Amino acid sequence: MKKQDYKNHIRFYYTPHHFVFYPLLLILLGVSVYFIFGREKESLLWIFISILLLLFFGLAFMLRQHYALLLQDRIIRLELRYRYFALTNERLELLEDRLSDSQLFALRFAPDEELPALVKKALDENLSGNQIKKSIQNWKPDHHRV
Repeated sequence: MKKQDYKNHIRFYYTPHHFVFYPLLLILLGVSVYFIFGREKESLLWIFISILLLLFFGLAFMLRQHYALLLQDRIIRLELRYRYFALTNERLELLEDRLSDSQLFALRFAPDEELPALVKKALDENLSGNQIKKSIQNWKPDHHRV
């Protein structure tokens, strides 16, 4: 498996969804918008079809990721709490209210030897999630995320 780092950590998990379903839906939307202007007598019908396709697109995107992302967020928090406690014998829960979700989720890529220092640095310097990711020296890959 390819070594994961900041530059290549974004992943498209479900290829048919990203590269078949959405492009096909966008093509259908483009065709319906074209027909709005190309078939004036039927333009109201094509406006309705375009609105339905837009709603379907939005709904498909939101439903596909909503539950998986909520669960993933909870698991990341639990993993970070466990790792932080195992490394420092201190509870991360006492610091979590001072860290944003973006910061917490970026910290998951930090290896054990860098995690406590990065938590402190994120708190002291109010680093963004992106800044935390860029600060990681030895990227800890996460190949199982949604």
